[in-house]
Amino acid sequence: TRRSVGGENDSAPRQLARFIVETGAAYLPGFRVQMIYRRDRYLRGGDHIPFLEQGYPAVRFSEPNEDYNHQHQNVRVEGGVRYGDLPEFVDFEYVAQVARVNCAALAALALAPARPTDVRILTRRLTNDTDLQWAANTEPDLAGYEIVWRDTTSPVWTNSLRVGRVTSHTVKGMSKDNYFFGVRAVDAEGNRSPVTYPRPLGR
Repeated sequence: TRRSVGGENDSAPRQLARFIVETGAAYLPGFRVQMIYRRDRYLRGGDHIPFLEQGYPAVRFSEPNEDYNHQHQNVRVEGGVRYGDLPEFVDFEYVAQVARVNCAALAALALAPARPTDVRILTRRLTNDTDLQWAANTEPDLAGYEIVWRDTTSPVWTNSLRVGRVTSHTVKGMSKDNYFFGVRAVDAEGNRSPVTYPRPLGR
């Protein structure tokens, strides 16, 4: 499917990462969270990898400008340079901001409805509209769903359309060839689930 219609950057872990970026921007607007399209950094492996290997959506939080004198080093002084992960080399305000992003994302996930399931993009006909369908969520406080989309070159969802408590919707005048689409659930208090990327459904 990915070879024919794309979606190589729309796995469940990628949707979780987008959810975290969006949540971080809402609650910590001055703190930038950047997605990196890699499983992990070169020569290292994080604790999230075993979860990925078992099929769980997982991401890694990492600072962008690492100081290798204070990472993966035994505590020592060598050539006049202090090595090791010591408290005096920690930016505690930065660590606190990362913790706030984690907490905001965890709280948002806990409050959100479940991701929509069996989300499909219908490919039975050639049209400049986009037909989507999905299975109904079971939460009693479900308010409905949102269709989201972005340009094929955009890393994050840039647009949304509230469609109510339905299980299908046609986005008029927007070709599935030109955008990536997704569906998320919304509850009565406005909490939003992570997005589910649709699989194609043909004949």
